Amino acid sequence: MILLKKVLVATDFSDVSNTALAYGRALARSFDATMTVLHITDVVATGIGEAGGKYDDVQRAAEEAARAQVETQLTAEDRSVLHAKAVTLASIEPAESIVTYAAQETVDVIVMGTHGRGGMAHLLMGSVAEGVVRSAPCPVLVVKHPEREFVLPDLPRA
Repeated sequence: MILLKKVLVATDFSDVSNTALAYGRALARSFDATMTVLHITDVVATGIGEAGGKYDDVQRAAEEAARAQVETQLTAEDRSVLHAKAVTLASIEPAESIVTYAAQETVDVIVMGTHGRGGMAHLLMGSVAEGVVRSAPCPVLVVKHPEREFVLPDLPRA
């Protein structure tokens, strides 16, 4: 028997992340699990001396904007039925941060998208999804976009 009580959806606000969120919702509903939507905000280069305050302001603004965007991805139903919450963290290593968060929160499954970059782009940029799959403490569902339609739109409730 598969028991999922905590579903973590990692998002970068892309179309494929939105697709992963639909999968995360479906899993959480199917297993009567809670859902967390996690975004890792890039760390702005830290300044030294007088410029440090300006970088801190930029970082704070980036984190606040990301937090607001994650909050908008959660519906009232997500919050009431799935007890969903939005989390943002700042890091220069998104894959490591996702894995660390999943371990600390004893997440049962991570759902995330992949952009499917290949060749030189993959070599230069790496893959957050690949990093998470390699070191996650739980199963990882990686969604591509466009994907095979396993999740159907919600039907109106009677």
